[in-house]
Amino acid sequence: MYRKISMYLDEWKNSPHRKPLILQGARQVGKTFTVLEFGRTRYDNVAYFNFEMNPMLGRTFDGDISPDYLVPVLSHICGQTIVRERTLIVFDEVQLCERALTSLKYFYENAPGYHIIALGSLLGVAVNRANFSFPVGKVDMKTMYPMDIEEFMLALGEDMLVERIREYFDTHSPMPDALHDSAMRLYREYLVVGGMPECVSQYAATKDFILVRTIQENILAAYLNDMSKYNNLNEIKKTRLAYENITVQLSKKNTRFQYKLIKTGARAAEFENAIEWLALSGIACRVYKAEQIKKPLENYKDIDAFKIYVSDIGLLCAKKQLFSDDILYMSDELDDFKGGMVENYVNFHLTAKGYMTYYWESERGAEVDFVIQREGRIIPVEVKSADNTRAKSLKIYMDTYSPDYAIKLSAKNFGFENNIMTVPLYAVFCI
Repeated sequence: MYRKISMYLDEWKNSPHRKPLILQGARQVGKTFTVLEFGRTRYDNVAYFNFEMNPMLGRTFDGDISPDYLVPVLSHICGQTIVRERTLIVFDEVQLCERALTSLKYFYENAPGYHIIALGSLLGVAVNRANFSFPVGKVDMKTMYPMDIEEFMLALGEDMLVERIREYFDTHSPMPDALHDSAMRLYREYLVVGGMPECVSQYAATKDFILVRTIQENILAAYLNDMSKYNNLNEIKKTRLAYENITVQLSKKNTRFQYKLIKTGARAAEFENAIEWLALSGIACRVYKAEQIKKPLENYKDIDAFKIYVSDIGLLCAKKQLFSDDILYMSDELDDFKGGMVENYVNFHLTAKGYMTYYWESERGAEVDFVIQREGRIIPVEVKSADNTRAKSLKIYMDTYSPDYAIKLSAKNFGFENNIMTVPLYAVFCI
């Protein structure tokens, strides 16, 4: 299946300023498969090392970690001749061997001709940076996310539809109803399946939502296991409680995260480390309130007011144990959850595109779901789960700040009116 990150990997390989690359991201997003496929098609051979599958491998890095020492030893271990510029070296689950991470610094300084990619699922929580030197400034870093809806459509063979969506996004003109309806159907299927590559592959092959749900439940179980394996003993229960509560809070009319909803009497001091763990692991994402709409938005975020979304919409629906038909037909029984679910879907796509997302709230409670900086401009983004596009809060924002334009995501077709760009939910990847 096509992954957009392949274009980045090609640029990295051919860059004259290339450094060892650390590719991070949550578990099961496809890091290993994508990199091995990249190595198979772009290099003479791949020298692959997995620190989880081969725990003894870490001993190789106990002593000398200079490239002159490591390369012959690694060549012997993998049975591959490692050649500068022609071999891709892959360190997988590198968070289990901090010294391997530190060695990247010396490859950059003393042997830049070697092409190395280190893969890590929990680098933010598993690496003890107090005891080991993290190669800051000596590596390129990239985050990989689950498949977005464009990659999902391509995996289902909808290449022509993707092209048409991009065309109508650029012209702001409505798509033909038949194409719009097909794209909306695929959007709802994506809400069920999500972007985990194994889930998408299974759905593309079988169209069986039950088989997809089994895979999702296995991934959720693996996440819970990681919370125990890579966490302080005192924080395990708190982290699980916080994670379980995210989906509950997304069902509230006000999706701002409230500690008191985790348990009676809960306070930030008790759960802030758990929230930080979920964010650093890539399992969840925090979106802070912007107190002022000024550049740079990061300077005006309210660290005490935030929302939390999970990394994959399919896992969110699986975690809520939602029936596929309820999502495919947008059952009225889901009315309390639709808003939070669609916000989660949109936030993932904006984040995967590289946007830092914030939300805005007026003193009287008017709220705009997202505020982003796009092409140098601060743009409000309003999200509606259906084709009801009344947005009083967006009007208040526009009257207050007079943005160059606003974006409204909903089930409605493309359009541009009153300085508002209407974008169907399936076209969020175009923003």
